[in-house]
Amino acid sequence: MNTALSRAIVALLALMFTLARASAGVPNCPPDRDRALWGLMNELILLEFESDPVTVGALLNDDSRNGQLGEVSADAIADRLRRVRSIRDRLANLDRAGFRDVDRLDADLVSYWLDTEIRDAGFERWMMPISGQSGPQVWLPQMDARARMLTVQDRADALTRLKRVPIVVGDTMDNMRLGIDAGRVPPRVVVEPAVAQSLAQASDEIRADPGISPFFEPFASLDADDPITLEARRVILERIVPVYQELAMFLQNEYLPACRESVGASDGIDGVPGYDAAIAGHTTLPNLTSDQIHQIGLDEVKRIKAEMMEVILRTDWENRRKNFANTEAKFEAFTEYLRTDPRFYYDKPEDLLDGYRAIAKRIDGELPTLFAVLPRLPYGVRPLPEYSAEAAPAAYYYPGSSELARAGSFMANLSKLDQRPRYEMLALTLHEAVPGHHLQIALAQEIENQHPIRKRMGFSAFVEGWALYAEKLGLEMGDGEGGLFGDPYDDFGRLNFEMWRAMRLVVDTGIHSKGWTRERAVEFMRTNSALSEHNIGSEVDRYIAWPGQATAYKIGELKILELRARAEKKLGDRFDLRAFHAVVLGNGVLPLPVLEAKVDRWIASF
Repeated sequence: MNTALSRAIVALLALMFTLARASAGVPNCPPDRDRALWGLMNELILLEFESDPVTVGALLNDDSRNGQLGEVSADAIADRLRRVRSIRDRLANLDRAGFRDVDRLDADLVSYWLDTEIRDAGFERWMMPISGQSGPQVWLPQMDARARMLTVQDRADALTRLKRVPIVVGDTMDNMRLGIDAGRVPPRVVVEPAVAQSLAQASDEIRADPGISPFFEPFASLDADDPITLEARRVILERIVPVYQELAMFLQNEYLPACRESVGASDGIDGVPGYDAAIAGHTTLPNLTSDQIHQIGLDEVKRIKAEMMEVILRTDWENRRKNFANTEAKFEAFTEYLRTDPRFYYDKPEDLLDGYRAIAKRIDGELPTLFAVLPRLPYGVRPLPEYSAEAAPAAYYYPGSSELARAGSFMANLSKLDQRPRYEMLALTLHEAVPGHHLQIALAQEIENQHPIRKRMGFSAFVEGWALYAEKLGLEMGDGEGGLFGDPYDDFGRLNFEMWRAMRLVVDTGIHSKGWTRERAVEFMRTNSALSEHNIGSEVDRYIAWPGQATAYKIGELKILELRARAEKKLGDRFDLRAFHAVVLGNGVLPLPVLEAKVDRWIASF
């Protein structure tokens, strides 16, 4: 692949577009804000603009870089780190004596964010960019599912981005070769699915008809003889297909043989310190150790298991079964029934999708009882692309954007229908759509008079903790005992999902700090939940690929529940749940210690 020539051509095209269109629309400093702090936040958002041109361009109302993709080369990464350090150092030297509360909060959050990036930079995770859940074989084919496609110029930008794809893929392979040389490689098991995912973008079917490539989607509505359409087909055939073929061969023949067979982060080049940093980053609680998290998980597994046994007593299965030798035997028999009885599974993908949509509509009508403010941005339920479904989770959420004319998307995995039980659908919709990810993220996007850099911050413990908390809110929606979870099988599904997140605390720390094998992790999840075999396997592989991230969900949820209980106890009859939710969500995404301080101030204000 002649990446040098490709880079030169695309750079010339990008320069032409940049000269012809608007410059970066960084916001002017409001008269009541600190100018020096605002200037540093502007500098940081411009750095983010380079990393993610389309999404950040929408935040800035600036389309001058819509034809670009963020650079991932080693040189670009090093340059970003140098600039991040410079901003952090100047921020640390600011005189905060005259800061208003909003300035102080922004300065603290930006400092925390930059300090975390600088700390994590020492572990050079950019050298290990590919797994079955992430990498250019996953996100690049989907990039324009999240981009504005309203005008001819939008499609011209999409064509320019298309021409940059080989550069990003080539730089990614170069980074992985640096990782091989440095001994910084991931476990083999998490990379193996990426081979088939890469080949899917270079299939014989796409070679015969580039129009079926996911990269062609932005151009599908144009006339077949439109020059942009013809050029897009040519680029896919002559440049996209070959580079993904090259990526697949590189993974199969060069990268996989260099990957390690062990699965724990403690066995990797960064050892326990690397895992501790990952935990701190995802939980935003630097003093929480892996041993503490492991024990919290074991305690939660025990509590939830007891609740599950109580729910089983309310099912029709209980009335048709004989006595069992012990609780474990009964639980095993019940979960086997859930995994195998056809009544719990759809036969057609479209029926599963329609089922999710019906549940979402039902939840929508209940939201005003718990929330005084709802997002303006709508959301939809969409199928996950087939090429990524095999190694993907049951569902996930894609944020929307009013600026990009894109609704939020609850992406549902419609593959392997015998592994997608109906009793999990309600909890999953509450988590991924409303009042979970869509409601929280859309509200954060719609906060007015806030610097756009705040909309780039994503603290996993807050985002995922809120979404897990949102699953439990289904108990407080609707009429009758159990709220939306009046059906005991749905309620078991809710507990099964909560158990899933509790088991993550045990399994993630077990794998990465206690020497657990993949097989031991799978067996622990199998014996303590009704999760399908496929989901268990893909989830464990995800934990192996992304150390520490899975701990954020339960840790975040427990903190939100703790804060709610504290407010209910101290305020008594004055406690208002809708007001509590407004306090939690009103300032966007926050590290857990910052959220706790905010809730405590709210309680003290009464």
